[in-house]
Amino acid sequence: MNRNVHKLIGQKLSKSSVCYVLITCEEANADGDMQVEMTYEGDAALASYLLQGAQNAIDDQDEEEKCCQRKILSIGG
Repeated sequence: MNRNVHKLIGQKLSKSSVCYVLITCEEANADGDMQVEMTYEGDAALASYLLQGAQNAIDDQDEEEKCCQRKILSIGG
């Protein structure tokens, strides 16, 4: 993402949020490398808490999807 756009989004978030974490990435290049940017504003401990909460939510959703896939496979098998 263009650094200016990343900065503008951060400025908007900082006006309405006590703390935020913004992580963006561009498409991977031919070598598989990906440009990733992270910005956070506010208390570092709170930002860490937000990241951990987001990771837990993603992990939970991933487990739920795997569970459902297993159920579908077992019904068909």
